[in-house]
Amino acid sequence: MRNKKFIRLFSYFKPYMGLLFLSLFLAFLINLADLASPYITKVIIDDYISLKKPVVNIVLLGLLYLAAALSGGVFNYIQAYLLNFLGQRIILDIRMELFSHVQKMALSFFDKNSSGRILTRITNDVEVLNDFYSGVIVSLFKDILMLIGIIVVMLDMNVKLTLLSMSVIPIIIIVTFLYKNKARRNFMRIRRLIASINGFLAENIYGMRLVQIFNRQKEKYREFEKLNNEYNRASIFEMKLMALFKPASELINSLAICILIWYCIPGIFNSKIEIGVLYAFVTYAKKFFAPISDLADMYNTIVSAGVAAERVFELMDDAGDVEDMDKGTKISRIRGEIEFRHVWFSYDNKNWVLKDINFKVNKGETVAFVGATGSGKSTIINLIGRFYEIQKGEILLDGVNIKDIRLKDLRRAIAVVMQDVFIFSGDIKNNIRLDNKHITDEQVVNAAKYSNAYDFIKNLPGKFNELVMERGCTLSSGQRQLLSFARAIAFKPSILVLDEATANIDTETERYIQKSLYKISRNRTTIIIAHRLSTIKNADKIIVINKGRIKEMGKHEELLRLGGIYKNLYDMQAV
Repeated sequence: MRNKKFIRLFSYFKPYMGLLFLSLFLAFLINLADLASPYITKVIIDDYISLKKPVVNIVLLGLLYLAAALSGGVFNYIQAYLLNFLGQRIILDIRMELFSHVQKMALSFFDKNSSGRILTRITNDVEVLNDFYSGVIVSLFKDILMLIGIIVVMLDMNVKLTLLSMSVIPIIIIVTFLYKNKARRNFMRIRRLIASINGFLAENIYGMRLVQIFNRQKEKYREFEKLNNEYNRASIFEMKLMALFKPASELINSLAICILIWYCIPGIFNSKIEIGVLYAFVTYAKKFFAPISDLADMYNTIVSAGVAAERVFELMDDAGDVEDMDKGTKISRIRGEIEFRHVWFSYDNKNWVLKDINFKVNKGETVAFVGATGSGKSTIINLIGRFYEIQKGEILLDGVNIKDIRLKDLRRAIAVVMQDVFIFSGDIKNNIRLDNKHITDEQVVNAAKYSNAYDFIKNLPGKFNELVMERGCTLSSGQRQLLSFARAIAFKPSILVLDEATANIDTETERYIQKSLYKISRNRTTIIIAHRLSTIKNADKIIVINKGRIKEMGKHEELLRLGGIYKNLYDMQAV
């Protein structure tokens, strides 16, 4: 499983193989320059200084040493640039792929997953992979190549001293093994805590007005403090692990050098070992343990990347809630005839929200659904747009089962105006057209006029180019609602759905909206969910829902004469 995960991570290199191989070649050249320096010094000491050969030759070797150092520096710079460019490109690809996948998820997915959890995977977890791509892959190859090169050069100089230098490797292996197990478990804990913190912050910032209204700042502060302290403890534990492991590696490195010096000193005095050889071995021993220390650091990055990859791929591979927008029969124009036949629905496959629902809405009709909160009115709206799948029965649109209609065409034909209006950061114009290039500026203005949003927009300093803040906090609730009407009208839907859409609009504005609705609902199927029964008097049909079942159906006057649930609701509002 872990191997498959890393094979998949490597697959993102495919479009950039040329840059990858260039980086690997540069790593080879950097190592070659790095290995040459100690060997040149060894030759200068043993073959020239000890034998008192001409200074000219030493100068030439010095220039060769300088050339090796300079070329190594230049290659290092080019490689660092390439690696960071490569890493950023791959991270961009992964993040776009992940966001694209999230956009295809059904509403049921967002019901089950918090925004903080999703946000953490798209941002933090993907960013962890950046270190893997830009700091591990080529560096791993470079360090392994360096270790092999050092061993080859050391064996060529003295086999016995090479084995002596390698004697401490088992200690390094044991220390690394102990470190890796604790590091992986702690990192998984850190990722979970980051997701919890992101979720908590997103929820509380969005609900800050409620927190302040009820004066719960201290309580929320204590909740966040508890969560933050737990994350702090996990982070400190990670630093403790690194603080122990780094000095331990340095200590083992120093131990290897001490063993070398202890063994070589007698040989130097009796001329069995050359001073240059000892210098070269001490230098190579330092260089040998530097990649080992780097490998240990990289292991931490690899562990982190492995955990992050698991979380990213888990979300990316979640196909259970993915909507295929192109599957089904292509329909160029939907007239707007809706029929529910014995529809049963449950969100959890246990508790029925809708029970044996049967009704028909003809093309161009205006139909209103009324009932107590939780009766199932809004669920019917979600089912028409196929945001959820029903368990029993059929939903027909123009006589065709909506399961057989291409989802892209179905959603394009329906515009929903909800009570809780979402406004994006940007200007008024783009909040109406939602970046749909097919909707012209003229159509945006006309939609605003139809919805009576034009009156307040023309008084704004920037008019249609006026910038609005996140969630439209600079606009009143009524203005946001009018914008949502304009948005729905601009998309020219066959079916217009108003889910308690006039709840946040004052009585005077509502009167304008009713006039606008009369115009835009002609030749268009309109479905209204409303608590204000005064707004649906002229509906062609009113359907009363109670505890998931249809209890009454008819026109306003007919239901009043019936003297049932609708009349009771109407009388209560008339008081």
